[in-house]
Amino acid sequence: MRGLSLRPRRPLWLVTLADLALLLVGFFVFVHATAEQSAAERAAIAAGIRDAFGGDAAVAPVLSLDINRVAFAAGSATPPDLAPIRAWLAEAAADPRTKVTVTGLDARDLALAARRADAVAAALPVAPERIRRAASVRAGSPRAELSVSFDP
Repeated sequence: MRGLSLRPRRPLWLVTLADLALLLVGFFVFVHATAEQSAAERAAIAAGIRDAFGGDAAVAPVLSLDINRVAFAAGSATPPDLAPIRAWLAEAAADPRTKVTVTGLDARDLALAARRADAVAAALPVAPERIRRAASVRAGSPRAELSVSFDP
């Protein structure tokens, strides 16, 4: 009988596990590669993926609505007037399924960055359970970054 192989076949679960592992590795490579992209570049990538799978932009979930920044004086954790942030947040976080992430930033001091995030978070007109706080040491101006994301 030609065409028949007498070699033992691999179990189906092993092939499925290998496929899953490769998909997972590919996903993490994608996440790592796009981590430092700007919001416009991430939106373009998302649109390309959506188009490739025949998605409709009108029903696509919003993963990140907007990013806003609050500037601080050097060495200070006292926020300036947050009225523009409150106005922006009233629209950006209108959906109760959204979460607000406040990231305090400083060039050298992680504790100061955390105090900045806490100060801004305390002044926001959003329920505390919808606010995530983070701190990071990153070069640049002393600031806090606010982002609104969708959590189903």
